[in-house]
Amino acid sequence: MGEVTTDVLIKRLRRIEGQVRGLQKMVIAGRECENIVTQLVAVRAAIDSVGALVLNNYMNLCLRNRTNESPETISSLAKCVAIWGRVRVTED
Repeated sequence: MGEVTTDVLIKRLRRIEGQVRGLQKMVIAGRECENIVTQLVAVRAAIDSVGALVLNNYMNLCLRNRTNESPETISSLAKCVAIWGRVRVTED
């Protein structure tokens, strides 16, 4: 797991922005609560995913530079955090 580029993060954040705009339209249109909640869950998952990518960057860039830990140690920590949070830490 390497560094995730700013472009990848911005692309994901823009996708989330579009999802939120879609949610606003759903509320204005009076869509069913279940549909709105389903979309809210999708937005929350997308935000969690971006947060995991940022955390992964922190571990791979900042933490490694501050602690002189090996890439393998940082990768192991990133995997543990991902397992705990049940989120992906890759850019896929």
